[in-house]
Amino acid sequence: MILGSALREFIYPNFTASNFHFIDNSGTFLFSKNGTFEAAIFNPANQQTNFYLCIIHSASNTIIWSANRDAAVTSSGKMSLTADGININDADGQLKWSTPSLPLPVLAMKLTDEGNLVLLDQFNRTLWDSFSNPTDTIVIGQKLAFGTWLSSYKSNVDFSTGDYNLTLSSSDLLLQWKNNNTYWKLSMDTRSFIETTYAVEYMTINQTGLYLVGRNGSSVVIQVNLSPSEFRIAKLDLSGQFIISTFSGKQWKNDFSAPFDQCRIPFICGMLGLCSSSSNSHQCSCPPNLHVKNSGACSPTDPSFSFPSSSSCNSTNSSDLSYVSLGYGIDYFSIDFTPPVKTGVSVTSCQDICTHDCVCFGIFYVNSSGSCFVIENQMGSVISSHGNSLGFIKTSFNPSTVDENRRREIPVVLAVLLPFSLLLLLAAVCFLWWRRSEMGKNGDGLKFGSQPNSPPSESDDDLEAFSIPGLPIRFTYSVLEKATDNFKTQIGSGGFGSVYKCVLPDKTLAAVKKITNLGIQGKKDFCTEIAVIGNIRHANLVKLRGFCAQGRQRLLVYEYMNRGSLDHTLFGSGPALEWQERVDIALGAARGLAYLHCGCDHKIIHCDVKPENILLHDRFLVKISDFGLSKLLSPEESGLFTTMRGTRGYLAPEWLTNSAISEKTDVYSFGMVLLEMVSSRKNCLRRTQSHNMISDGHNNSVHSSSSSIAGLLYFPLFALEMHEQGRYEELVDRRLEGRVSGEEVGKMVKVALCCVHEEPSLRPSMVTVVAMLEGKIPPGEPIMESLNFLRFYGRRFTEASMMEGNNNDEDELFMYSRLNASITSTRSSNSPASYSFISSQQVSGPR
Repeated sequence: MILGSALREFIYPNFTASNFHFIDNSGTFLFSKNGTFEAAIFNPANQQTNFYLCIIHSASNTIIWSANRDAAVTSSGKMSLTADGININDADGQLKWSTPSLPLPVLAMKLTDEGNLVLLDQFNRTLWDSFSNPTDTIVIGQKLAFGTWLSSYKSNVDFSTGDYNLTLSSSDLLLQWKNNNTYWKLSMDTRSFIETTYAVEYMTINQTGLYLVGRNGSSVVIQVNLSPSEFRIAKLDLSGQFIISTFSGKQWKNDFSAPFDQCRIPFICGMLGLCSSSSNSHQCSCPPNLHVKNSGACSPTDPSFSFPSSSSCNSTNSSDLSYVSLGYGIDYFSIDFTPPVKTGVSVTSCQDICTHDCVCFGIFYVNSSGSCFVIENQMGSVISSHGNSLGFIKTSFNPSTVDENRRREIPVVLAVLLPFSLLLLLAAVCFLWWRRSEMGKNGDGLKFGSQPNSPPSESDDDLEAFSIPGLPIRFTYSVLEKATDNFKTQIGSGGFGSVYKCVLPDKTLAAVKKITNLGIQGKKDFCTEIAVIGNIRHANLVKLRGFCAQGRQRLLVYEYMNRGSLDHTLFGSGPALEWQERVDIALGAARGLAYLHCGCDHKIIHCDVKPENILLHDRFLVKISDFGLSKLLSPEESGLFTTMRGTRGYLAPEWLTNSAISEKTDVYSFGMVLLEMVSSRKNCLRRTQSHNMISDGHNNSVHSSSSSIAGLLYFPLFALEMHEQGRYEELVDRRLEGRVSGEEVGKMVKVALCCVHEEPSLRPSMVTVVAMLEGKIPPGEPIMESLNFLRFYGRRFTEASMMEGNNNDEDELFMYSRLNASITSTRSSNSPASYSFISSQQVSGPR
């Protein structure tokens, strides 16, 4: 037996290789020049059945390309290089795969150090290459062109084309499942940055990130920034996740995976499996009214019903069709990417659409909008969520499955089980009596008890007396009390109450806000507003998981954000945020506010934008919290909104002058947050003993001017002065010295100052702010005349700091009253500002 020796970089016609001939090299017959990559007739996992022509990364033994993925050969299959190209034949000589017809004869095959397998002509020109014909992976230096795609493998040993595709469109990168059902878009991922609106020409990865490129390769359209790495790959995994990973040392490290929530992968739990997110993993079960069959699939609990198949649905009588409810809070991946077939319809009308559609498998119905989504041809996993969608699966009645013998046994079974059933019924009655007594003692607001020192409680039953579409999960007070260990671990507080860490009965972490500063509204009014808030879903808004409206208790259950609020990270003693991290956080918060203002069904004005209400999760995922809560104020309390929510440094002038409140009020507050993000300083800082230096608690000092004549520095005025002088480096966090340019700082400062214009009409919308932060449009130039009010503020803060014996909050209210009088006096002598906004008692927008 003659065994072959692997060659280096080039081979020439007529060359033949098989796994058998190169068995001592594990099928490898060609190495790249530096040995980084190798070409082999390879059998994955040593299963000795399926053999493929593969390009392999040598150090990690990772396959980056396979030729005959859909036409595996046996161990005796051969690869032949001729002047016509590459042919792969099985042992019997049957052609299984070949390169397409080439315009010129092949002179040589080359394996490059980048991993590209190339066929060259006599002029060293490329006739064909593997980079232009990708399978499931691309490497650094490779381009995935517009109109091409990656396809997942079926399994680790079967490289056949699987069910998942990564497709490059003219504007985005998409993950799709069977029949082009999209389940992820790069542009909707919070880790991406949209740079331009040019048409996408190709996707590539390099040492610093992932890029969609357009304009003849000169402009980045969308990018994802990654930690620097010399070697990385982007792979569509057979699980359906798109994963970018780096090889360092002897192992792979994931840099990026999408979708981040594994439950968003269409078939993660099989057909109709219920996926629940848990930390960085997921759990699978069956939805209500379905059970697990011996095959592991979920099917109707009643065996007389089955799922109709598309092949038999034409012969199925519509009277035999019915629908199994999957319950509330069940989501489906395609709802976010496909329009409904109809809106403003009832559940019954939606079911009728499916009944008359032969290939319809089921429907998903969104209560708040009456939107009807139809699922056709195939069905993936369903998702446990906290939205207000309702799922139904179409079933057909099959009388042949009913066992007649079991029907005749029913009287005998009843005779045996009746005494036992009566005993169970008696035990249940006793348990219910005991349970009600205990809940009454615990202050659960039931008929048999009430909370101490509180007015008589409302009955829990009144929630069942009215129907409110879209309500999230309802928790009892006792469940949340237990989940928080009697409200033991406080993780935050704000104008509406305190926030506690909790572990819900399903073992997931959550944050419970115990509302203390709202009027106790009727449960229906409260729940109506909660339904609106719970229906708002966006990557940069904290999800409302549930609520409690029991007796006088009002609690909200939110998803848990493990990095806490921005103020802890920004002003705490931990490591300084890098500049790009600050930009990413600002952009995420801006996107969330923009969605509240103009992206959701019901416009929401936040009214309390500040670092404490900007929450962070892993990888600095940014989410806005406490949105929509201002609508829960009673009319009497709305009049006290300014003093109750008067967070130092974030109140827009219209709050102080009794002017109308609009979404531009949020823009002002966001501008103040941007200034704090630039400097890691609060807007109001105490002077040190030095007459001209101000300390911010991070060992940073800034020179003061007119903005800090006395004991307080009003930082927005200091920022205005530095903008006028073009000295933006003076504003940035000193811990970032040398790692950010004055030009970058100046862009954010300009955006911030435009946001804090005194006249609301001069402030940009949050959509425009997003575009400026993304770099789609240049930052606007602040209008000095509309920023002179900051000089009033600076002087009043100085006066307040010089008053002895007063509480800081009282000082600020004194300053605000003085400023109010100044502004009112000024405006009374001039033409009034033209405002066309809603009033402060309608702060959450129209219903």
